[in-house]
Amino acid sequence: MNQILLPEAPPGSPLYEQVKQAVLAALAQGEWKQGDAIPPEKQLAERFGVSIGTLRKAIDDLAAENILVRQQGRGTYVAVHSRNSHFFKFFRIVRQDGHKSYPVTALQRFRRVRASALAREKLGLATGASVFEFSNVLSLNGELVQTDTICLPDARFSGLTERMLHERTGTLYSFYQDMFGVNVIATDERLRTCLADPQHAAWLGVAEGAPLLEVRRVAYSYSRQPVEWRVSRVNTEHYEYLGQDVALV
Repeated sequence: MNQILLPEAPPGSPLYEQVKQAVLAALAQGEWKQGDAIPPEKQLAERFGVSIGTLRKAIDDLAAENILVRQQGRGTYVAVHSRNSHFFKFFRIVRQDGHKSYPVTALQRFRRVRASALAREKLGLATGASVFEFSNVLSLNGELVQTDTICLPDARFSGLTERMLHERTGTLYSFYQDMFGVNVIATDERLRTCLADPQHAAWLGVAEGAPLLEVRRVAYSYSRQPVEWRVSRVNTEHYEYLGQDVALV
């Protein structure tokens, strides 16, 4: 069988990287869902026309990036978001003494609207596309700390309702996974400062014009498919952003 070379792999990429991109493409197309076992290594090696060693190196990379999970004696599975293992990979606001805690989230606004030019750019949407836009206020240790305004492509999250967001019991990314089959595996963030406008000042209980940290995030699923555009504003009086390395696939 001929080896499979995908457009996603840059020219001259090692063979294992091409196989890795082939697996990511299959995940993006929904061939295997979160929690599913992927086929045995021998079967995948035959499918991609490579040696077991090359296939194993590609799988090792995906396991290191928490996209796949090896289970001793059982096989390799598509990773599932869980509260403990994934949350602090994506939530990076901590108290200034280093204490980490889970936020309490209150939904403030929900609507379906035409995507703005910026949202279209970040999510790769066509002119006229619609998004679900909603805003949350997050409290940590009883203090109002952060607002999130989030845009999701209507096409990927068809059927989303305000009630569903109110009634979700897990993290937002677990909710995406469980209800819509969308698995966030990486993010790209940019930080800047801003001043609190009247709406965000009211939500956070700060003075209008107070300095805030603004975090702009694009969240990606497999093969760098953008699935969420988010703008967060953080009151850093007692809290700060804890940076970490994030792999983009």
